[in-house]
Amino acid sequence: MTTRVVLADDQAMVRSGLALVLGAEGDIEVVAQCADGAEAVHAARRHRPDAVLMDVRMPGTDGPAAARRLRQDADAPPVLALTTFDDDEVLWSALDAGMQGFVLKDSPAESLIQAVRAVAAGAAWVDPRVLPRVLARARRRSEAAPARGLLERLTPREREVLDLMSGGANNAEIGERLRMGERTVKTHVSAILQKLEARDRIAAVLLALDAQP
Repeated sequence: MTTRVVLADDQAMVRSGLALVLGAEGDIEVVAQCADGAEAVHAARRHRPDAVLMDVRMPGTDGPAAARRLRQDADAPPVLALTTFDDDEVLWSALDAGMQGFVLKDSPAESLIQAVRAVAAGAAWVDPRVLPRVLARARRRSEAAPARGLLERLTPREREVLDLMSGGANNAEIGERLRMGERTVKTHVSAILQKLEARDRIAAVLLALDAQP
């Protein structure tokens, strides 16, 4: 099965390099290359990709603004944030916009490919180098709504699904582990997000990690 990707970066050389790296994989196809967020939104709505790999900082419509526009669509593809910056402002803007992943441009090709595949398959991805700061922020935010209290709302089966999500499993892998159809997995994930008052999978996973003693 081919993973179809829309790629957005304001630097032509970076776009070309990323397209070569991803296109070298037999199961990944870059269906569009865009110079800014507005182009990426248009391309995503036209091509219906499995994922959008998008730079955070671009002239005009930046990555977070484009991600917010895409989230207005019922069938919006997941967005993976791409940047050379790992400062908190950039990280928070990407996550607050609902991007399902965050990967640095200097990551090895293998990590970039893994991130694209993970996000396209429905899993969340945060570069290991910035994960500690993400968890620290989640802990600060959890003071208003204790994580463990929210987790008590989940059924045992939903807790199993959330545990696998926290381990990086996508919907297909969760279904295989728990012996359930992918549609059933999606139903459980939707219920988890609603009960945890989480906007997306990353928010749910961070809350689950924050609840650990």
